[in-house]
Amino acid sequence: MESFNVVETLQPAERALFWVGALTTASLTLWLLYKILTGFRIWVIGNGDLLSPKLGKWAVVTGATDGIGKSYAEELARRGFSMMLISRSQEKLDDVAKSLESMYNVETKTIAVDFGHNDIYTKIEKGLSGLEIGVLVNNVGISYPYPEFFLHIANLENFIDNMINVNITSVCQMTRLVLPRMESREKGVILNISSASGMFPVPLLTIYSSTKAFVDFFSRGLQAEYRCKGIIIQVRCVL
Repeated sequence: MESFNVVETLQPAERALFWVGALTTASLTLWLLYKILTGFRIWVIGNGDLLSPKLGKWAVVTGATDGIGKSYAEELARRGFSMMLISRSQEKLDDVAKSLESMYNVETKTIAVDFGHNDIYTKIEKGLSGLEIGVLVNNVGISYPYPEFFLHIANLENFIDNMINVNITSVCQMTRLVLPRMESREKGVILNISSASGMFPVPLLTIYSSTKAFVDFFSRGLQAEYRCKGIIIQVRCVL
């Protein structure tokens, strides 16, 4: 009776599995290295030549008086853009404008509007008239005062209208006002600020997370439409 050698039988399979494992490890290592180098290029080195007034003299930032919006306004002014600041409080707008003029020696303009209303865009359109806009940052946004069940939200009807107007309508309408001029010049950057809350459903913040999901998908769809026109449209999902 012929003996059965288990070792010899399994050797071909062992070699095959070794190479499958080696190739998988190499692929994952290369992928990880690519991600690290890409992150280093974007977040450490950056691309100062891309984001410069060569895109257009003016940068527009909504929600520009606090937090993320103010930080973007400061960075864009540092890069040499003249700044159009749009927010609700004229007093805060004046303070930020004076600070940018003093620190970076740039021209500033302001428009005070409440993005919770829909009748503001004629005023904004007039304020933007004649400006060569290279960058638009759609930053303005609101969230819940505290997590809450949908039907327990105080003044729910107005809450819904206000949340949609500020978080969704503002992005669409500001893009409508600015994008045609970028398209005609075949250059420009639109940056829309979303949230990690828009990446998955967030109970008790349901309306907010849904509006931020819209911003994400709107941005990605618009980039697919206008990439060939030389326009960059990005979304940032901040925490």
